[in-house]
Amino acid sequence: MAGIQNVDSIQLRLLEEVADLHEVPAGAYNIRANGQMAGRVNSANIEIVSKEEGEGIDIHIKPGTKHESVHIPVVLSQSGLTEMVYNDFYIGDGADVVIVAGCGIHNGGDQDSKHDGLHRFFLGKDAKVRYVEKHYGSGDGRGQRIMNPGTEVTMEENSYMEMEMVQIKGVDSTRRTTKADLAAGAKLVIRERLLTHGSQFAESSFVVNLNGEDSSANVISRSVAKEDSTQIFNAEINGNARCAGHSECDAIIMDNAKISAIPKITANNTDAALIHEAAIGKIAGEQIIKLMTLGLTEAEAEAQIVNGFLK
Repeated sequence: MAGIQNVDSIQLRLLEEVADLHEVPAGAYNIRANGQMAGRVNSANIEIVSKEEGEGIDIHIKPGTKHESVHIPVVLSQSGLTEMVYNDFYIGDGADVVIVAGCGIHNGGDQDSKHDGLHRFFLGKDAKVRYVEKHYGSGDGRGQRIMNPGTEVTMEENSYMEMEMVQIKGVDSTRRTTKADLAAGAKLVIRERLLTHGSQFAESSFVVNLNGEDSSANVISRSVAKEDSTQIFNAEINGNARCAGHSECDAIIMDNAKISAIPKITANNTDAALIHEAAIGKIAGEQIIKLMTLGLTEAEAEAQIVNGFLK
């Protein structure tokens, strides 16, 4: 890609997987490869600045910015590399933007590769953000691919944030933590899609504080655990005012996998309306049989059901 430096073919493939980048993206972007900046572009309304201390960037989005995007993917292809980055997003009042993040690790060696990151979002009044974060791992080395993302969200009055968090291949261990504080009229929607296999481990923890009148949150997780993998889902919603909160975990368990769903809702106000749902089960036999009557093998039928469930 022109404008992006020192990115090899493996890293390009990782960029395609985690950020759908087949060419240099339109708008602002910051691409990090093997612990170094590989490319950065600002726009008239979006400025990306390196932190003066430590690893990470500050992203400033001007008030009123409409229909713009910023891409900040991270890729690692060096076995044994470990890093921690801190990225802060300041979204001005009335802005309407898309933020695409994500991390891809290719590990073909014997040492563990690890990327940890903390993203903090500060949404101004009436701001609107769609945030997409994808995790992907590849490589046949014995070293693990480890990602531990943390997200903190502060939402001012009548702001809206939609978060799509996807991990569907190749990550050996992940611990995701997400914390959000919502002011009056703010709305948060979180959709998680997760697939684990082999001996992989994944833990997702969400804490949402509905602090303002008429704030609302919807936390939805869909996951599939296969083989000997383990998943843990924690969802805590605290209703501290007149508000509406909902959490839902819907999981398919296969083979020798283990899944724990631990929802928690706390009402600290008589007008807090909170709901939690959790369902874990195996694929129904009649679903497999029905697809096999259409000519699919059992493995093909199973794969089609899983893919459809995670869409």
